[in-house]
Amino acid sequence: MTVKPLGDRVVIKNVEAEETTKGGLILTSAAKEKPQMAEVLAVGPGGMVDGKEVAMQVKVGQKVIYSKYAGTEVKIDGEEMIIVRQSDILAVVE
Repeated sequence: MTVKPLGDRVVIKNVEAEETTKGGLILTSAAKEKPQMAEVLAVGPGGMVDGKEVAMQVKVGQKVIYSKYAGTEVKIDGEEMIIVRQSDILAVVE
């Protein structure tokens, strides 16, 4: 099944967080922070959103940093994804 976002929405998947600290300590799942870096899986067409013209600035395959509590988490075919607005994406990681 494929997911095609509408408007200025972007489908992203979290990049796995580090499991060890720089000092070599192994983190338990409870001690890990919610990751804010993700990979773009699908991008909506943009266009007119809320009466404003929106041009999409992210592309499939890019790594991005997004707002900590942004988006809607969904699970499709056993894979966890997040659907966010383009405005919730803060930066592209190169």
